[in-house]
Amino acid sequence: MTHDILWNDAKGGLRSTEPSHAYSTWFEPIGSIGLSEDTLILEVPNQFFFEWIQSHHKETIEREVSKAHGGEIKIKYTVSPEGGVEDKDENPSAKWSPKQPVAKQKNKLINEKYTFASFIQGAHNQFAKAAALNVSETPGQQSFNPLVIYGGVGMGKTHLLHAIGNKIIEQSPEKKVVCASSEKFTLDFISSIQKNRTVEFSKSYRIADVLLIDDIQFFQGKEQTQEQFFHTFNELFQSGKQIVMTADRYPGEMVGLQDRLLSRFKSGLSVDIQPPDFETRVAIVMEKAEINGLKLPYDIIELIGTHIKNNVRDLESTIIRLLAHSSLSNREIDYGLAKKVIKERIGTNAISDLSIEDIIRRVSETTHIKEKEIVGASRKMEIAEARQISIYLCREILGTPLVSIGMHFGGRDHSTVLHACRVVENKTKKDQRVSALVSELKNELSFALN
Repeated sequence: MTHDILWNDAKGGLRSTEPSHAYSTWFEPIGSIGLSEDTLILEVPNQFFFEWIQSHHKETIEREVSKAHGGEIKIKYTVSPEGGVEDKDENPSAKWSPKQPVAKQKNKLINEKYTFASFIQGAHNQFAKAAALNVSETPGQQSFNPLVIYGGVGMGKTHLLHAIGNKIIEQSPEKKVVCASSEKFTLDFISSIQKNRTVEFSKSYRIADVLLIDDIQFFQGKEQTQEQFFHTFNELFQSGKQIVMTADRYPGEMVGLQDRLLSRFKSGLSVDIQPPDFETRVAIVMEKAEINGLKLPYDIIELIGTHIKNNVRDLESTIIRLLAHSSLSNREIDYGLAKKVIKERIGTNAISDLSIEDIIRRVSETTHIKEKEIVGASRKMEIAEARQISIYLCREILGTPLVSIGMHFGGRDHSTVLHACRVVENKTKKDQRVSALVSELKNELSFALN
């Protein structure tokens, strides 16, 4: 029996015994990736998902898998690369190494789910995506070698790295693509020393036509590993092979790496990925909700996109937490539940830290009037209205003194600020459009005060 057949049989049992919402939320997203002797390997989307399964559905899954198998069988979980990249094994003797990848293809180190098609592009990452796409189409044939993609946690660096590998494998299956994290490279090297197989270790990486290394910052402080990687890098580079790496910062800002290694890293192209902007965050929430089979009203999508700002992983985690709360409490996902989950995710203090600049920025995003125009001198009707609304919200939500507000809006005096507040108050009573706009912004920006 193959792992696919075994897991599909077990899912059939789960589908017939578990509530439909629980099945679609917690069992349908799980995939099987291997069957090793008496152990079934299952893949879960992220760390939070794994912890939830362990605390709520572990015995249920074990029961159905054993039933489908016709006898007792062990289950091991592995988390997708951007969800944590760590095997979850309650049986340490199982022969699956840390960081073992989860893709269902010949190259086990590349996750086939991470493609260019599934990568959501925005202004914050479009240059990085363009560079990655260029490299995948002509590996080793242009000046983007090495290519270093850098940025904070959860920005999509690993996604782009694997997308390069997937595209090269698809269009040039004869090319040898080697993909590993810096931790795996280090562990492989240490293991080769212990087993006196350093030659085999070197060959396993230097046969690559394309070498993909994730999180090179973890080479910091590992002198012998850096030495090995330096020679591997040199041999591949001099042979015209493509090298792509990811890092959490620009290579020139790293400490604890040999100067000659840093020099090699900086000799090609380094591209950064910034935190996604508001529009991209909304698009990501829509995409993640759809992937998880969740239909969210736009006001909840916008709420999440407004307050979860740091990275893509946090956005996905919020969707999963919404599903968890809904499943646990048997409650429909509404605005109140979404607000509760967001507060749990980022903390009340983080939400409360609202400034005049934040209000101006949010009004700018909603009205599509540039921030510099809102605080500027233009008297165009739509700009003046956005400015007056911003002033009104600063007064209503933050309680900022009139003089301070005036200073933020081009040095206007307190009487001008007071006039703007009165104008907006009157408009909200007479103009339905303005009333709806101000109400929406006020509810959103007063999030932490409710």
